[in-house]
Amino acid sequence: MCIGQVGNLLPHVTLSANLAQHLMPAWDLSAAEGGLMASGYAFGYMLAVPLLTTLTDRIDARLVLLWGSVVSGLATVAFGIFAQGFWTATAIWCIAGLGFAGAYMPGLKALTDRLPAGDSSRAVTLYTSSFSVGVGLSFLVAQVAADRWGWRTAFVVTGFGPIAMVVACLLMREQRPVPKAGRLLNFVPVFANREALGYIFGYGAHCFELYGIRTWLVGFWTFVVAHQSAPSWLTPVLMSFCFAVISMPASILGNEAALKFGRHRAITVVMLASACVAIVIGFNATAPAWVLALLLMIYGLTVPADSGALTAGMSAAAISEHRGATLALHSTVGFGLSALGAWGTGAALDAAGGPQSARGWLLVFIVLAAGIAVGPLALAWARTAPPKRQIS
Repeated sequence: MCIGQVGNLLPHVTLSANLAQHLMPAWDLSAAEGGLMASGYAFGYMLAVPLLTTLTDRIDARLVLLWGSVVSGLATVAFGIFAQGFWTATAIWCIAGLGFAGAYMPGLKALTDRLPAGDSSRAVTLYTSSFSVGVGLSFLVAQVAADRWGWRTAFVVTGFGPIAMVVACLLMREQRPVPKAGRLLNFVPVFANREALGYIFGYGAHCFELYGIRTWLVGFWTFVVAHQSAPSWLTPVLMSFCFAVISMPASILGNEAALKFGRHRAITVVMLASACVAIVIGFNATAPAWVLALLLMIYGLTVPADSGALTAGMSAAAISEHRGATLALHSTVGFGLSALGAWGTGAALDAAGGPQSARGWLLVFIVLAAGIAVGPLALAWARTAPPKRQIS
């Protein structure tokens, strides 16, 4: 399953990895249009995940995972073959995101449904930690393939990644869930749970920042290479790969800090630290390349460090019989704000001078800092929550 998820994630940032260097120049796109195009993936995910995640309570999650992986892979290949400009690219990338909505959380459900209770904790940790490995490989493969054979080939190559999960699905035994009555989509109990909502909105702030920086990381480092004479080995490929892979230990350490110091306190400190690092990067966009590389690695630690603690807090705060709906809303809010983060940072870049302007990158990082700074406000609001009550 972990190998399958890495394969499913190969298409994940193929567009972002090639946005600034290939797609925007090829189609004469502004940064706002590029960001909006990249946000199509998160938008498609947001539309589909409430239905597909809750559907796994009614049918075997393996089936949702199988077809979600197929759609994600086919849509990525289709992008490389058929995308001709902003509208076709955005539409196809939205379908790819829709497919991934059937591949990530349903994959977690398919895994845990087939494990004894005592084995699930370690398996879930391995599965979720492999996300950052998959994103790192997506940055790496997408850029290397594009540099050697063109950006269209990069989409075709990464589009074959989900085959690994298709094979895993075909090898799984059938596991039908216990039938449940009632409406498929019922979020009323979730909206009544302010404690869970605090973590959900905090996760949305985290996703805004994470997707925003992933969308423009390669573009920012391309600016650094062009203006600060970075060493030849310090390429956008290396920087984006390291930034993504460092997320795995950062998320684990962040969750450990939450267990030791308290979840709200640890998450708040991480979010405020991340906002401060973003501001420092923005104001030093013309600093020497080695300084910016160090700052980006620090940022690569702070951005994901709150992710595991937020998801664990949401799960702990959820009412047990409505955990599926809570998880669905968690993902919907997260990827909805991911879409906003990709577009908002692109619009900010345009407003302040574009990808070749230090002022443009300053505003991008200010927007990222403002987005993550909303997270502590959501957690503070959640602290005033009344005791959880049962609502059906």
